[in-house]
Amino acid sequence: MKRHIPNALTLLNVFCGCCALVCLFDGSGKIMGISATVFFIGISLIADFLDGFVARLLNVKSELGKELDSLADMVTFGVVPGVILYKLLTFNSLVLMESFNISAAPAFIITAFSCYRLAKFNLDVRQTDSFIGLNTPANTLFFLSLWMTKLSDSSLSFILDSSLFLYALIPLSSFLLVSEIPMFSFKFKGFGWKGNELQFVFIAVSILILLWLKMSAFALIIPIYVLVNVGRMVLATGKKATGDRA
Repeated sequence: MKRHIPNALTLLNVFCGCCALVCLFDGSGKIMGISATVFFIGISLIADFLDGFVARLLNVKSELGKELDSLADMVTFGVVPGVILYKLLTFNSLVLMESFNISAAPAFIITAFSCYRLAKFNLDVRQTDSFIGLNTPANTLFFLSLWMTKLSDSSLSFILDSSLFLYALIPLSSFLLVSEIPMFSFKFKGFGWKGNELQFVFIAVSILILLWLKMSAFALIIPIYVLVNVGRMVLATGKKATGDRA
């Protein structure tokens, strides 16, 4: 029976992802709808982390589990951010919320690139302990944070009134999802400080930002995460170039 436990967690991920989508469409402008969306995405994130962790712990990793994980992530971390951006763009248009808004449809380009990334991830043997490109859960957290900022009284919500800003996020997010930028993961190498320095520091900074910005925090944390990794890549490239010249 133990080999079914990780798959059950993966199925919980996709189940909660579907529930989050319903909340986005049916209760997006209400406090309960916002809270329920956050709750379901939170459960999906936990299940997505635990399915791989439990599979390794029980030594029951399988190709079925790997494929199932990507299919579940496609719903929760592929469709959900596309829908969130679609809703944000629709808020800035004159189209009724009940109607299909063709001007907001480009939001689903992010969903398409998420699909491409997840398929690529399954074939990329380099992404065992770290990521190449922005992972889909982080991308989803970014857009979920924007959504919560828009529906709150945050002083940052005025930025989201600009459709130009929202459209600019589409190519940027799509590029980061499939880019070759190496990004650290939160798979800790043991419980000590050594080898986990960057992860511990980043978590500490993220907690401070969460205490400061609350619902809007991940709209800042994820860009910082990307910039830190771009900086690491530039430094590594510079050291390699210096070494080659030497």
